[in-house]
Amino acid sequence: MVKTMKGAAMELPLNQIIAGDSIEVMRSLPEASVDLIFADPPYNLQLKADLHRPDNSRVDAVDDEWDQFSSFAAYDTFTREWLAAAKRLLKPHGAIWVIGSYHNVFRLGAELQNQGFWILNDVVWRKSNPMPNFRGKRLTNAHETLIWASKEEASKYTFNYEALKALNEGIQMRSDWVLPICTGHERLKDENGDKAHPTQKPESLLHRVLVGTTNPGDVVLDPFFGTGTTGAVAKMLGREFIGIEREASYRAVAEKRLAKVRKYDSTALEVSRAKRAEPRVPFGQLVERGMLRPGEVLVSQNGKTAKVRADGTLISAEASGSIHQVGAALEGAPSCNGWTYWNFHREGQVVPIDVLRQQIRSEMR
Repeated sequence: MVKTMKGAAMELPLNQIIAGDSIEVMRSLPEASVDLIFADPPYNLQLKADLHRPDNSRVDAVDDEWDQFSSFAAYDTFTREWLAAAKRLLKPHGAIWVIGSYHNVFRLGAELQNQGFWILNDVVWRKSNPMPNFRGKRLTNAHETLIWASKEEASKYTFNYEALKALNEGIQMRSDWVLPICTGHERLKDENGDKAHPTQKPESLLHRVLVGTTNPGDVVLDPFFGTGTTGAVAKMLGREFIGIEREASYRAVAEKRLAKVRKYDSTALEVSRAKRAEPRVPFGQLVERGMLRPGEVLVSQNGKTAKVRADGTLISAEASGSIHQVGAALEGAPSCNGWTYWNFHREGQVVPIDVLRQQIRSEMR
């Protein structure tokens, strides 16, 4: 699954981890080929010395070489280059998520705007179990910030509003997410039993991002793949992924992890959709298919009736026209949703005509 960067341009390497520098690899991939990018770049934490707990034990903080930059200017150059390479890869209606801490997220946000990305939301990931501040000189750093941006202001990005609302027990999803950091069984370990990666993201975070802003079959790129959380969740959710990672030790852990992941079945991947996003079904199609017959009587909840005609219109004593027009006329209202207004009789039961529309929609899907 791991590919190594070569000089020549590459085909789109779906569901693979590419070994190499993220900027070089992104520049080699086909333009406008990716639906979503999730990026967890180096934070540039600027740690000057080891961090210790009150009992003098050393904290396993981010002190790796990949997080070291000589200056803010050097970090800004790095940010400018990888974001430019990322934007080139996004499809016209693609989007990007970046995540960071107070050390770097403001610089990321400024560069996103400099390059013409259109910021849609900033999301506060509030950690339900944050690491305490051991020195006692600052507030406990209990959150990270995600920025969600479309490629351009006019991009028709994916947003599964109803799916996120369903995840939140029917309440509109807010921009503050309370989720735990990686602990216990989810925290990956190396051969010595130590953390495989200091900033491994929880699968719950990627689940929410991918369910909310991608669809099955979309291509998701993670240019700082680490131990593969983005790839693992993408694979489970039926999305295609591309990972880029230069550190061999992280790639090895990610490979082992991904080999154990299985995609959910196709029916489990369906999510709630807004009704306006559903395929349009004309009422006349119900008549054409014999689901309702010309001459059949429809009835409203308050006892108003109308007959079905062969062309998919209705007629009553007071009016004729579409299911919406006749319903509005009978109620003396300016408008009416005929799909929820009218019912038909089957085997002694009163059934909404919308049941038939949903049956056709399920076939279309």
